[in-house]
Amino acid sequence: MRVAVLYSGGKDSNYALYWALKQGFDVKYLVSMHSESEESYMYHVPNIHLTELQARAAGIPLVKGFTSGEKEREVEDMKAVLEGLRIDGIVAGALASEYQKRRVDRVAEELGLQSFAPAWHRNPEEYMRELIGIFDIVVVGVSAYGLDESWLGRRIDERALKELVALHEKYKLHVAGEGGEFETFVRDAPFFRARVVFDDVEKLWDEYTYSGVLAVRGAHLEWK
Repeated sequence: MRVAVLYSGGKDSNYALYWALKQGFDVKYLVSMHSESEESYMYHVPNIHLTELQARAAGIPLVKGFTSGEKEREVEDMKAVLEGLRIDGIVAGALASEYQKRRVDRVAEELGLQSFAPAWHRNPEEYMRELIGIFDIVVVGVSAYGLDESWLGRRIDERALKELVALHEKYKLHVAGEGGEFETFVRDAPFFRARVVFDDVEKLWDEYTYSGVLAVRGAHLEWK
């Protein structure tokens, strides 16, 4: 089966790609949607430009789509990108967002494609523990009480996961960040022929909104 993976560079889209390859699917494209809006309902925004490096590391063509980020219109922008591809299905990293999954499923149905969401409704803690064993994941955005500036650039490992579980118990933060509490970037994966190395980063922190991003100004591939 020829598929395209909706790809943001974060943990969930990389898990979707990992799963698709494990299924033996022919992953023809990674589809990366670039939104002008930081408040996009559908798409991951922080460091989306680095998907170019990840696609090179994976050896899979990257197809870029662009959208203003206007609600609902951004779904049609994704559809316009997908309908130009010769594929049989799409794979998404949706975990718990009914909003996102319904819209991806609708686009797939309208285009006559199969829709897959391998992480859908997984137990968050079990899912995160599996991801830690597969990928090198770093936090590149936070927007939730309990997650401060120190989380920006932090690798998600067993210790970090333990803290996320404690924050869930205290503040009801979603352990896998599905509510937008944090955003991630995958620097290395089993299907990468090179790992992504950050050369120049800047922490942009807003005390008023208690949120921030790790802006990666420069990065390169280190071939294995």
